[in-house]
Amino acid sequence: MSSGAPQVATLLESLPYIREFFGKTIVIKYGGSAMADESLREAFANDVVLLKYVGINPVIVHGGGPEITQYMERLGLEVEFVQGLRVSDEQTVEVVKMVLIGKVNKDIVLRLNRHGQSAIGLCGDDGSLFQVTKRMLAGDDGKPRDLGFVGSIEHVDVSVVNHIAEDYIPVIASVGADAEGRSYNVNADEAAAAVATALGAYKVIFLTDVEGWLADPADPASLISETDVARIQQGIAAGRVTGGMIPKLDACADAVEHGVGSAHIVDGRRPHSVLLELFTDAGIGTKVGR
Repeated sequence: MSSGAPQVATLLESLPYIREFFGKTIVIKYGGSAMADESLREAFANDVVLLKYVGINPVIVHGGGPEITQYMERLGLEVEFVQGLRVSDEQTVEVVKMVLIGKVNKDIVLRLNRHGQSAIGLCGDDGSLFQVTKRMLAGDDGKPRDLGFVGSIEHVDVSVVNHIAEDYIPVIASVGADAEGRSYNVNADEAAAAVATALGAYKVIFLTDVEGWLADPADPASLISETDVARIQQGIAAGRVTGGMIPKLDACADAVEHGVGSAHIVDGRRPHSVLLELFTDAGIGTKVGR
């Protein structure tokens, strides 16, 4: 067998998937370690640019939690999370906007540009992309818990995204405003699911810092490779899902329930995890179907 045979085999394995996904929209929620490590940032940019080159329409929705926390700590602001959501007063929202829109978003855009595909940065305010209302959570006592300026997306106007996606890669920061113009921090997982639903995306991929949904969070071997909405709802209700995995699985279930073909939770710590999930028979992570 020639030295190039394994590479050829890999290309042939990917061909049916490229054919299946051609012309389709795939929303990628970008966050976690994939954003923090330089080599992973390079791998992610290469993955997204390749998708565009082979006729797939990638749309990136990003967070930036670790960088937001770093800047909050430098400014002496309290950092608090409830059920994976950041409690956000007015000062926190200002930091979120500065970090996500002014820094993280532009870093992603510049990297994609440098790798050969033009990208344009957006946030929920641009073109009234996100219409947001205040989000409340049920506390342990059953009473509503006020998280401050944490928003829930009521409507996504994707006309601006569709227009940009014809020629560019849209990169969307997860902040938005309500009807009165008040700014809100929006969970990036929720934003990605909402964008995928509004676009009628073929798939939505959530990059995270674990292998996927683990039946036992302490055991990587307990990965649930495929699941559905009912099983997710049962797991959350039974308390088998905790922390930041709650909004991710909620977002997967919401996207699939509203017409997205499938949702995937993928380990963003693995180089080229997007391509491994999309273009190989085995895939990686957890797939949520109907």
